Amino acid sequence: MDSTGDGGESEDAALLDALFSQAPVGLYLLDQDLRLVRRNAAAHNAAHGAATRPDPGTGGRWVGDLGPGFDDAELETLARQALQDGDWIREHLVRGRTPDEPRRDIVGAVSFFPIESDTGRRYLVAAIQDVTERQAALDRLDILHTAHRQLGASLDAIGSAEELADVAVPRLADIATVDLLDEPLRGLPTRAGPADPAAPLRRAAYRAVHTPGELGPIPHGELSTYGAPTPYSQALDDGRARLVRGLGGDEDWLSADPARGRRLTGLGVHSMIVAPLMAHDTVLGLLALYRNRRPAPFEQADLDLAVELASRGALSIDKARSYARERTIATTLQRQLLPREPAELSAVETAQVYLPGVVGPGGDWYDIIPLSAARVGLAIGSITGTGIEAAALMGQLRTALRTLAVQDLAPDELLVRLDEAARVLTDEQRGSLPPGADGLPDGLASCLYLVYDPIARTCTAASAGHPAPVLVGPDGAPLPFEVEPGPPLGWGDCCYETTTTELDEGCVLALYTEGLMSGRARSADEDGTPGGEPGTRRAVLERVLARPGEEQLHDLCDRVVYALLPERQREDAVLLLARTRALPDERVAVWTLPGDPAVVRTARRLAEHQLAAWELGELEFATDLIVSELVTNAIRYGEPPIRLRLIHDRGLICEVSDSAASTPHMRRAKSTDEGGRGLFIIGHLAQRWGTRIGRRGKTIWAQQELTSTGGSPQEVDLGDSFEP
Repeated sequence: MDSTGDGGESEDAALLDALFSQAPVGLYLLDQDLRLVRRNAAAHNAAHGAATRPDPGTGGRWVGDLGPGFDDAELETLARQALQDGDWIREHLVRGRTPDEPRRDIVGAVSFFPIESDTGRRYLVAAIQDVTERQAALDRLDILHTAHRQLGASLDAIGSAEELADVAVPRLADIATVDLLDEPLRGLPTRAGPADPAAPLRRAAYRAVHTPGELGPIPHGELSTYGAPTPYSQALDDGRARLVRGLGGDEDWLSADPARGRRLTGLGVHSMIVAPLMAHDTVLGLLALYRNRRPAPFEQADLDLAVELASRGALSIDKARSYARERTIATTLQRQLLPREPAELSAVETAQVYLPGVVGPGGDWYDIIPLSAARVGLAIGSITGTGIEAAALMGQLRTALRTLAVQDLAPDELLVRLDEAARVLTDEQRGSLPPGADGLPDGLASCLYLVYDPIARTCTAASAGHPAPVLVGPDGAPLPFEVEPGPPLGWGDCCYETTTTELDEGCVLALYTEGLMSGRARSADEDGTPGGEPGTRRAVLERVLARPGEEQLHDLCDRVVYALLPERQREDAVLLLARTRALPDERVAVWTLPGDPAVVRTARRLAEHQLAAWELGELEFATDLIVSELVTNAIRYGEPPIRLRLIHDRGLICEVSDSAASTPHMRRAKSTDEGGRGLFIIGHLAQRWGTRIGRRGKTIWAQQELTSTGGSPQEVDLGDSFEP
């Protein structure tokens, strides 16, 4: 048994010797005081030790000597943790540099596990493996994974360039710069192939590990050109990346760009990579990576990684550039489709502001439409969606609304007709969708339409899914104006409710889109009014509008924007302000006439006297003809009571109302017809004319310009159909 036991102990010792002599990784045996008891051949070669068995000096070494070049304190902490807790520590990564090559970074995977001898004495086995190459490959893959996650998050070319620089620094380079060609950055078309080496580039991003937040030698956003021939110009010229190792400051190409060369040598750059940003065979700019802090130079694997990063960054920048170009086109289209500055109106003073959103124009719009009888129509709305399609739909819908508005339709009836037009547009949009695509929302657009009458001083409004206007009185106090919102336009078969309110002169109406209320309003500390909920933002709007009547509306628009949108909003925002005016009573003359043909002469005399009082005698001849025709038609085809009204506005408006619902239509009378020339005559004498249908009857109106000179029978061209 003794011999058997002795043989077993000899076999165990032989196995232990074989393990320590043949294991491919460095093995160390430490006692409970962390003194080195034994190490194998691999550990000996790594540490340049002397023997695989303990020599006289081995027993005094500490655990810190296990991995030359690694942090001794970190290794000792891990070892004591494993020895005290009895837990295994598997492949903990430690980084350092070899004593023989201080410029070379190394990575080791360290494992500790405790063991106990038959006598109860505790030991610690340590295993160290050089995983520098493996970890470098994993680090590069992780950088690519980070680039995949982060690049493309911004829809701005500059933001995409900054994302690219953030990915590269500090994990790959100590300094990174991104320079973009100026023409594509400004939205101009790109040209396939390499770029002109002398083309100006704009500094889009600069990152450095030792100067966080520094703008770099070239200020952010400034233009610069690279000297030629240099690695930069060569990369632009042929679209291939360059790796420069061992930069000493005496290279020939540095003299071609001495200012940049001095900056490189002054920063201590010893290694650099220049990679073109290419997307779809088009060079968009350059990515330059530098090392000046870490001693290890760039290697071929780093160049391959930089090329891949540049490729992904270029795609992200190109997508942002394409989006910016499309957004610019859509915004330009949107602005062109919005109304121009309106002419001076007697009914209201207006001011407006349109702010495109960060994600692109969303089809928000407004309109100011002069109507008959010195009235004005105010409209505001928002199209579902963004981009060029939304802007085009906005133009179609706004044209339809203006066409309906000039027919003097009531707000509720106008929205019913506009809803029918929107439903047609919605069906067309659904028909153009590819198979399997998501359908359009139920509502194509929202719209709020108001008509203000400066004579009656009333405002009538109807809403198709749009917020009610904000109304403040001449003294700045908020006034109620509840408009019941109906369904959005495009649902079809909808009815809308109207709300009418009387307004004093000097009231301010604020029409807005949801984008104005979707931003972050200023906090209570900033303006004294807490921001947050839409209702609270509406209160902010009321507070800003509570200004004296002398305040310019354009200034009020700016104040509203400052208060409600302290930062760029995501969606479109439109604000339309209108301050009401009242037409003085002395500018309006009204007569009620009996249904007798003999009253036509009386109507002409009344009009002549009123024109004389207004000092508009030059319009007497044309006005006599218009009054005669309108009153005669009302007596012949209408129903009493008949009312004649003259309005001295920016033009002279003549209106004749009766209680019949039938509407006249202009036609070209034949030479054999005895009648049918009345409206034709009016159309030649008046600048504008039309029919307005009311709740009780109709009104035929005609408007003359005050600047026109009075005509005589010989000066009025009535066409071939007129026979005296």
